[in-house]
Amino acid sequence: MGKPLDKIPKQDRPREKLLSKGTQALGDQELLAVLLGKGTKTIDVMTLAGKLARLLDEKGMNVTIEDMKQLEGMGDARAMSILAALEFARRRIKPEGIKIETSADLLPQIRHYADRKQEHFLCASINGANEVINVRVVSIGLVDRSPVHPREVFADALADRACAIIVAHNHPSGSLEPSSNDLEITKQLKAAGEVVGISLLDHIIFNRKDYFSFLENGLL
Repeated sequence: MGKPLDKIPKQDRPREKLLSKGTQALGDQELLAVLLGKGTKTIDVMTLAGKLARLLDEKGMNVTIEDMKQLEGMGDARAMSILAALEFARRRIKPEGIKIETSADLLPQIRHYADRKQEHFLCASINGANEVINVRVVSIGLVDRSPVHPREVFADALADRACAIIVAHNHPSGSLEPSSNDLEITKQLKAAGEVVGISLLDHIIFNRKDYFSFLENGLL
């Protein structure tokens, strides 16, 4: 979750880092800490930002004010500010939805997970026009593997009325080589998708600089 703000050297605190290095230098938790501004008497802003980041990982763009208010230190005003920032960003990125023509088109929406210390398994719901409906974290695992079951992957996609999905996960080790577990879960997801009528378009493994596509490498 990171250090409390008062334990971080001043030049490395979120606001100071943003001013000196720009937004790209900040992780998700740090960006949320800037939006939140400060903590409360009972919770440090970095701790609150870490909890909020995990909630947003889980809920994606479907997060509500009620969801955020379940967190200690999040009242109506802060929850509304975060929700407004998310909606503004969504509209500015592309009001009609992010179009997926190749697997690489999804990378800007997931690349920030490359910095996570644990493996995050993600699922992007895709509609009939090849637009992204939502991107969610399905599971968080260990350094080198993230346990995931097809029912967890397809549950939200079914709720979204998705026509297809793209799954992805980061490799904290940096290597893009698919493991035997990666190959097996891809087979399971493809088979499950055929049963429920939601196509698995690709499985992407990514790090900070590059990615591996099962589709592009003939493994799907």
